Amino acid sequence: MKLSFHGADREVTGSCHLLEAGGRRILIDCGLYQGSRELDEENAADFGFDPRSIDILLLTHAHLDHCGRIPLLVKRGFRGEIVTTAATRELARLVMLDAARLHEEDSAHHARHAHRRGEAAREPLYTTLDALNALDGFGRAAVYGQELDLGAGVRATFHDAGHILGSASIRIEHAGKSIVFSGDLGYGGRAILRGPQLPPRADVVVMETTYGDRLHKALAPSVDELYDAVSDTLRRGGNVIIPTFALERAQEILFYLREGVESGRLPHALPVFLDSPMAISATEVFRHHPECFAPEDLALFAHGRDPFQLPGLRFTRDAADSIALNTLAGGAVIMAGSGMCTGGRVRHHLRHNLWRHDSSVVFVGYAAKGTLARSLIDGAHRVHLLGDEVPVRAHLYTINGFSAHADRDELLAWHRALAPARTVLVHGDEDAMRSFAGKLEATEVQMPAKGDQITL
Repeated sequence: MKLSFHGADREVTGSCHLLEAGGRRILIDCGLYQGSRELDEENAADFGFDPRSIDILLLTHAHLDHCGRIPLLVKRGFRGEIVTTAATRELARLVMLDAARLHEEDSAHHARHAHRRGEAAREPLYTTLDALNALDGFGRAAVYGQELDLGAGVRATFHDAGHILGSASIRIEHAGKSIVFSGDLGYGGRAILRGPQLPPRADVVVMETTYGDRLHKALAPSVDELYDAVSDTLRRGGNVIIPTFALERAQEILFYLREGVESGRLPHALPVFLDSPMAISATEVFRHHPECFAPEDLALFAHGRDPFQLPGLRFTRDAADSIALNTLAGGAVIMAGSGMCTGGRVRHHLRHNLWRHDSSVVFVGYAAKGTLARSLIDGAHRVHLLGDEVPVRAHLYTINGFSAHADRDELLAWHRALAPARTVLVHGDEDAMRSFAGKLEATEVQMPAKGDQITL
C-alpha cells in the first residue's frame, strides 16, 4: 500500500489523501482550502494526481474542507464512485450546491470590476452544474460497522466519528494489513450525537490533530457561558449575533437555546432567528436521521418533541427577511453564516451591530488565521466590512467548549485504543502536530508535507 498527501498536511483545511492498494486508487476526502482569499489559487491548482485515475472516493463527512473540491474533481475528469453515509450524502448535497452558488456569485462580482479595469474575467472554481454532476457519482450508502467491498481484495468499514451528523472514521484492509483514517473526531457527552465509535486496532493510523496541543473548556460551563452572554445582552437592550457553522454547530446551539428556555434560564418568548438557508436545510436533514443521535436525545423524538424547536424560533430563508433583521433595535438572537465570518449574511449583521456597546458577538467555533472571526477574537479595534470601516464596540465572547473536535486528551485516548505501529498526523497546524507527536508512545510518527508519499 502507498499513501500520498494532497491537502490538510501541516495545515487544517483541504483534506485529501490518496491510498493505492491492490491496484485500486482510493481517494479519502477532497476538501476545499478555507481561510484568506490567497487560497483561491491553491484551490484552483492541480490536485497532484490525475482525477481520471481515481477509482473510488471515500468521504468522511460533509464539511466543506473535506468535500468542497469534489465538484472540481468531477469537472476535471473523475468518474469513479463516491461512497459515504446516507446522512453525509444529504449534507454534502447542501454544502456543494451552496459552495457552487458562492463561486458563481464571486465570479460575477469579479467580472463586473474586471470589465471596468479592462481585465479578463475570472471563471468560477466550479458551477452549480458541476456540483449536480458530482452528486450523480454518489453510489452506495455506507452503514456504520458494515464492511464494503471496494474491489481487488480491498475492504472498507465506516465507523461513527461523532464529529457531525453522518461523520465517519474509515478502516481499510488489504492483504492482511489495515489502515484507519480518523476523519475529524468528536467526543462523548455532547448534545445530539453519539461519541466516536472505536474501529478495531490497526497497523497504521492517519489522524487529525486540530486540537492536538490543547484541552477544551468543559461543556456544562460553556453552556452556562452562552446563557449568561444572551442574558447580559438582553439586559443591555442589544442583539446577540452568533456566527454559525451551518452543519452541527447551528443545530447544537438551537438544542441548548431550547433547553435554556425550557429550564427558565432564558425568556420563554426569546426571539431567535436562524438566518442561514443552508443551516435551515441542514436542520431538516438532522430530523431525517435520528439513527445518528445519542439515545437520550433520540428519546425526545419518541415523546413527540423536536430537539431543535423553541417558541420564538424563526427561519429566515429569503434575503428580504434577512435584511429586515437589521432593523431590530435589540432583544434578539441572530444566528447566521458563515462561522468564520468570511462571507454570508453574518457580515451584514456584524456591520449593523459591531459598533453598538449594547450588542454582543458570540463565537462558538474554530476561527482560522486570516479570517474576520480570528481578527475579532484577537482584539481588532476596527474592521472593514462591506466597504465600511466599523469600530468594534460590541461585547465579544469566545466559547470554546462547543467544539465538534476532540481535544488533546480525547485524541490521545482514541489513539491508545487503536495501538498502531505507525501514526501519520494530518489536519492540524504544525505547532499542534509537533506538540501532539511528543505525547505519543510506542509508535512511529510521521508528519507529511503536501505532495509527500509514503509506503505502508
